[in-house]
Amino acid sequence: MSGDGPGQPLGGVRSIKVKLGLLVAISATVAAAVGVIGSAGGVPAWLSIPVTVGLALALTQLLAVGMTSPLRQMTAAAQRMATGDYDVRVADASRDEVGDLARAFNTMAHDLAGVDRQRRDLVANVSHELRTPLAGLRAVLENVVDGVVPDDPAVLATALAQAERMSGLVEDLLDLARVDAGRAPLSPRRVDVDALLADAVAEAEALGRGVSYDVRVLGELTVTADPARLHQLVANLLDNASRHSPAGGTVLVTAAQRGERWVLEVRDAGPGVPPEARERVFEPFGTFAATGAGTGGTGLGLAIARWVTDLHGGSIGFVDPVAGETGARVRVDLPLQPVPRTEEKVMPTPPAPLPAPPAPARAAAPSSGSVTEELFGGLWPERGVPAGVGLLFGALGAGLLGGIVLPERALGIGTFVVLLACGAVVLTASRDRRDPFTLTCAGLCVLLASVAAVRDAQWIVVLCLFAGAALCICGVTRGRSLGAFLVAGLMWPFAGLRGLPWLGRTIAAVPVIGHGAALLRTLLWSVLGLIVFGVLFASADALVAEWLGAVLPDLTVDTLVLRAFVTVAVGGTVLAAAYLALNPPRLEREGTTARTVARRYEWLAPVLVVVAMFAVFLVAQATVVFGGHAYLQRTTGLTYAEYVHQGFAQLTVATALTLLVIWAAGRKAPRATAADRLWLRGALGALCVETLVVVASALYRMDVYQQAYGFTRLRLLVDVFEGWLGLLVLAVAAGGIALRGAWLPRFALITGAVGLLGLAAINPDAWIARHNIDRWEQTGKVDWAYLSGLSDDAVPVLAKLPAAERACTLDRRRPADDDWLEWNLGRSRAAQALRHASPAAPDLSCAGSAD
Repeated sequence: MSGDGPGQPLGGVRSIKVKLGLLVAISATVAAAVGVIGSAGGVPAWLSIPVTVGLALALTQLLAVGMTSPLRQMTAAAQRMATGDYDVRVADASRDEVGDLARAFNTMAHDLAGVDRQRRDLVANVSHELRTPLAGLRAVLENVVDGVVPDDPAVLATALAQAERMSGLVEDLLDLARVDAGRAPLSPRRVDVDALLADAVAEAEALGRGVSYDVRVLGELTVTADPARLHQLVANLLDNASRHSPAGGTVLVTAAQRGERWVLEVRDAGPGVPPEARERVFEPFGTFAATGAGTGGTGLGLAIARWVTDLHGGSIGFVDPVAGETGARVRVDLPLQPVPRTEEKVMPTPPAPLPAPPAPARAAAPSSGSVTEELFGGLWPERGVPAGVGLLFGALGAGLLGGIVLPERALGIGTFVVLLACGAVVLTASRDRRDPFTLTCAGLCVLLASVAAVRDAQWIVVLCLFAGAALCICGVTRGRSLGAFLVAGLMWPFAGLRGLPWLGRTIAAVPVIGHGAALLRTLLWSVLGLIVFGVLFASADALVAEWLGAVLPDLTVDTLVLRAFVTVAVGGTVLAAAYLALNPPRLEREGTTARTVARRYEWLAPVLVVVAMFAVFLVAQATVVFGGHAYLQRTTGLTYAEYVHQGFAQLTVATALTLLVIWAAGRKAPRATAADRLWLRGALGALCVETLVVVASALYRMDVYQQAYGFTRLRLLVDVFEGWLGLLVLAVAAGGIALRGAWLPRFALITGAVGLLGLAAINPDAWIARHNIDRWEQTGKVDWAYLSGLSDDAVPVLAKLPAAERACTLDRRRPADDDWLEWNLGRSRAAQALRHASPAAPDLSCAGSAD
């Protein structure tokens, strides 16, 4: 990720403190500016506050992208390096302190990769070098034991040679181990270089390699050094030269003083060492085919030679041969007096720092950490959520459509189209969009959204829209319990915060970001052309002006601000729901079961108490039925209408609590024996039957109350709610008290949505108007003020009243002047009814006729 690219807008800033200061300043400034613009544009607070907060958070995430990403990458990389993977790299293009740390981390990873490679080579080469003499020694000894060869001195000498070869290799390895441990001190004293070279050459000639040695020491050369280590250095150089020289060749050894230093050179007559391999051969087992690998060397000689040179404060390396010469030429440059050291120098591994590669071999996968990961990581982990460029543009398109259609328009077909676009984006994002439950919820959402184009009563439309939103979230998260549904609903607002890292990745993945300037120019020129030529042709032709007025929204300053806020609100809400569908939270704990109680009476006693209380209520109801209204009034002082009104709300609460009791008992009751299951079904079955009687009583009470006091929206809605509770109780009884399954919460959700659709289908405001008119015709009692406040859905019913009564309800009603995006079936039918029945002047009977 480039520090100056679109992924890191603040990548060019060289201080993390300055970055944080700019982040706070920019976010606060943008939030304040958006709030001021919204207030000046007349945007309501319930819309401007969430939009302002959302924009500030999104901007903060956009600016903060990459600031701590290298730290999270380093955490992931360190975990992978702990498993032996040293090819991992982190983004290091940032110019601040975090970028410096990332570059140091990459250098460390690169060096560790080299060390790990050398370790593997060391193990492989040591195993190989030990295996060869060990196999030879084993073969000789097996032949002696089996009697194939006699145990004469010649055979034993062969075995001894193999053992000495292994001993020499082990000694070399021990030398290297002492160097690595820092326990290889020097014991310097005066050394005659001529004598030292003569002794080393004599030992080399004794090996019988078939080469000759030409030693040239210029002048008398006496140095201060550790004679044992210096002899080891020369011996290894001679051994390496003799191995790589052809039979009959000559190894030239020269030594000369140069100022305060002296130089030793060893030249062989072999093929030489190419420049690209001159550092590699000084590493342990750093042989290669061109130099004679496999000729019997251990590959440790030159590594030990470099170590001895470093201990004396010198340098060693291959140099180019003189013109006309062949072979390899090794030069050792040493001081006449070793430099005093507080601690012995350890042979470097590798001998020189290797440059970091220009491009990382493999980038560490960044964690989605940060604040959102800390807040939601356990409940809501990011499980490989890919960047959703298509979803981003879909949400922006839905938001733009909402900003054009919704402001200053009544609910109608335009609202339905916007809701369809929003739902399509969310369904596309869902990972389980082919799941039957998800598809069922999607179908019900479409039907609930269509209520906005069919009914004018805002209360039923709003209820349907809330129910559709709940179905949408439950459908894409696929919960199976009431708790899961509630958690999913609560997570929708938080999805805007949890999805900010995903939004940052998505914005960085937009393919047009790299061509932002060209895209912006294209957009500006297109808008300019539309405005200029649109104004010219609209002013020149009235029909064109009419067409453009029907298509284009009103773009005054106030409406433009409102449309911008609506666009952001709708687009952000859809984007949050899309993220929720892409990465739903963990709604339920997998593999957990409810813990049952140990003894039967622990659940049975509370249930029987509830059963007994229901029985008392049913006895009271029977007493009222058989005793009559006179007995009720004489005993309680209440009329029957007052009596039924007093207890309806309590009965509704009791029904809901009964479902809770049944759920708790079904989870806690043990089912180990047939007796346990029998008691469970018997007690809860009796409770279900009693609850159904209570539901019937509640519905009857509401009917009596409505006949006495009139029909209203709230009473109708409570009727539907009580009926829905009764349906759930009936489903529980029919299902055999199987409350441990996942069917009941989903059944309740879907049947609740269907019940709401059924309520919208009967045209509730028209139903209320019709029943109130029927009651007026029978009793002469009616609340004309309430009827006049009903929506346009009731107008066709009210328009059929006699002229005087019609005037009481429709005197201020006028046909709606809607455009095609506001078209609504209820308002359309109301306008048609009003055109055919003009209300007369109001009659005095309008007053005083209410209950």
